[in-house]
Amino acid sequence: MNIDTVVDKEYVGHSFRALADAPTSALRGLSAKDAKALAQAFNVVTVRDLAQLEFVKWAVAITTLADLEQETPAEQAKETLLDSAVEMTFPASDPVSVDAGITRIEVPPEVVNAHDDHQHAAKVDASTEVGLKEEATTH
Repeated sequence: MNIDTVVDKEYVGHSFRALADAPTSALRGLSAKDAKALAQAFNVVTVRDLAQLEFVKWAVAITTLADLEQETPAEQAKETLLDSAVEMTFPASDPVSVDAGITRIEVPPEVVNAHDDHQHAAKVDASTEVGLKEEATTH
């Protein structure tokens, strides 16, 4: 993007630092009247002030995510587990777990993905392997 295309003629060729500290009216299409309104409404005087305005940041974030968001068809909008590694059951709501003493059901470590390995399955596997090797050398 050529920055000179988004600023008024008098600001063409200025450094980014100079443009950031320039009045908001330096932006092409933003008049002195508009700049005055921004200053009165939001205390925004410079281009930097405008960029740091929380409402602008929120609007940019929302529209960026909206552009990337995939629509979910109604038939796929069903409840799914947030964590594929662990499913919690609570005895008060599950009579089987009360009788069996089950409070947690885990997926075996080899099934857990590394990116959500909050139970450190890789460390457990490595530790088990070291223990088996030590046991084999002592016998």
